[in-house]
Amino acid sequence: MTDLLDQAVATARSLSPDMQDEIARQVLAYAGEVQPIYRVTPDEDAEQDEADAAEARGDCATEDELRAIWAK
Repeated sequence: MTDLLDQAVATARSLSPDMQDEIARQVLAYAGEVQPIYRVTPDEDAEQDEADAAEARGDCATEDELRAIWAK
């Protein structure tokens, strides 16, 4: 590691965890290893599975129900 990169890492250690993660994503992207910005939580994944199952069953709002929601 070069002295400059070592200095940059040392400086980054004093930043918030969110900022450190952003710097890490940028460095990895620059090096060709693109990382996802957001990771789905297990709860969100389960909610999506439920929504997909409801859609597959045809358990969706009718046009009239959607119009009523938008009218509010």
